[in-house]
Amino acid sequence: MSGRVVWSSGQGRICPTCGWPANDCRCSKSLDEPVPAKVTAKLRIEKKGRGGKSVTVIDALPDNGPFLEELAKAMKKACAVGGTVRPGAVELAGDVRERVRPLLAARGFVVKG
Repeated sequence: MSGRVVWSSGQGRICPTCGWPANDCRCSKSLDEPVPAKVTAKLRIEKKGRGGKSVTVIDALPDNGPFLEELAKAMKKACAVGGTVRPGAVELAGDVRERVRPLLAARGFVVKG
């Protein structure tokens, strides 16, 4: 048994990495890397671990939270699908590679895959 605090009655859930309360976590705020002038995006399809459903993944993006959130919101709205943000990637429901490719190119991204 380790001496690591996971939950505290005074503060609630504790971040296991930095030890601060989860709603005031210090480690998640410091991970935003700058967005380069030329962004390269890699498109791919994944099915594994999703019950046979396909997901379009836009990968190799900078790990910048606000940038990824804004990109995911714009792609989900333009393609009329759901999706989520992962570190350095955006996942969109279904096979929407043909719709996403011109949208990313219009933003000035180099698109591979």
